[in-house]
Amino acid sequence: MKPTKQLHDLGQSLWLDNITRDILNNGTLKKYIEELSVTGLTSNPTIFNHAIKNSPSYDAGIRDAMKKGLTGEELFFSLALEDLTMAADFFKPIHERTHGIDGWVSLEVSPLLAYDTATTTKVAKELHQAANRPNLFIKIPGTKEGLPAIEESIFAGVPVNVTLLFSCEQYLAAAEAYLRGIERRIEAGLSPYVSSVASVFISRWDVAVASKVPENLVNKLGVAVGEECYKAYCALISSPRYLKVLNSGATVQRLLLASTGTKDPKAPDTLYVSGLAAPFTINTMPEKTLLAFGDHGQVTGSMNADGSVCDGTLAAFTKAGINLKELAATLQKEGADSFVASWNELMKVIEAKTAV
Repeated sequence: MKPTKQLHDLGQSLWLDNITRDILNNGTLKKYIEELSVTGLTSNPTIFNHAIKNSPSYDAGIRDAMKKGLTGEELFFSLALEDLTMAADFFKPIHERTHGIDGWVSLEVSPLLAYDTATTTKVAKELHQAANRPNLFIKIPGTKEGLPAIEESIFAGVPVNVTLLFSCEQYLAAAEAYLRGIERRIEAGLSPYVSSVASVFISRWDVAVASKVPENLVNKLGVAVGEECYKAYCALISSPRYLKVLNSGATVQRLLLASTGTKDPKAPDTLYVSGLAAPFTINTMPEKTLLAFGDHGQVTGSMNADGSVCDGTLAAFTKAGINLKELAATLQKEGADSFVASWNELMKVIEAKTAV
């Protein structure tokens, strides 16, 4: 049995953190679904920037969009929606079979809106309506300004993938925004069944501290943060408040482990897959990591929900002089900034292709 099938059978969803028009058209995504137990897909500005820049497969679509008078962001979202609605249709049988728990794809709002609550809320609703697919998440960053937009979008019935979370504290803030949106729907007499996931980024933690901690702590922080978030997740979804909304017909905002490609060439290439296995969670991994795990990954068990492993590790990093709260804030800002940089480059790529 393939390691990916073992991980799936443990109860964790494997999503691909990549999309290109080529993998949709040449059978690659279909193969990953059938052979590597992939049950969903995520995208972001960096992924689309690489896809459009490095493939001629989008050129015809760009020309068609130009004929309709589309430029810049509008042109990009027309291309992205073409890709993601096609991907959503690939995953539709999984979405239906799991009653909406799995089989999702994700489209991110413009990262230029990361600190604009009102516009984020408006755009999230418009993009979801334009996609016209029940299994498409709109990604909204879990920044301070993004949290109200998450609550409002959930209240409006828009499925949300909360992105750019780095710490347990940030995860809980996003979970609170989701819960408030659901509770408001219940109070308003609306259906509380609005899906969401909360995406915690893992690998950048280890990159940030690699040169600042003793050798025995290198490449240990990312998994520890993931474990801490899993501990909080398990406690939250079994709390009286959560059980109350579930009893009213809500669904759980699942924990998603993101940025799980290993950055350190000296570390195992499946580090953040084997180390973050847990039921009723998601691991969205780059294509290279998915293929590596399918080839030689190992499922050695599940994360502990009691924090018995992560608590001591996190304490060791604090003792080594790492201010985890400050670093989480820095990583979130840097993550937002990197997506803005990718977005700006993407707009230049589209502009260059429209000029041909």
